[in-house]
Amino acid sequence: MHKEELIQLHTLMTQMKKYFEENGSDNGFSIYDNLGISPVHVHRSKAEHKHAIFILGGEIASVISDDEFSGTGRTSARMNQLAEKAEYEIKQ
Repeated sequence: MHKEELIQLHTLMTQMKKYFEENGSDNGFSIYDNLGISPVHVHRSKAEHKHAIFILGGEIASVISDDEFSGTGRTSARMNQLAEKAEYEIKQ
């Protein structure tokens, strides 16, 4: 995926995050918020946006999952794995 496409996906996912926050999701998005990157940070690297997308995707999946064994629960776990891989790429 090109950086511009990643930023567009990042934007859509932050809109989902905003929706959940406005509608009473108590789970929060603390890991994503602590990254300090948002779609408006176009100067940040492609790898950093990819990492943020995986973190945010994992947290969104966690918010909508019933339990860790549901389809979305497994999606959350997979997103966390992909976030770790993306973080490794950033550090190199």
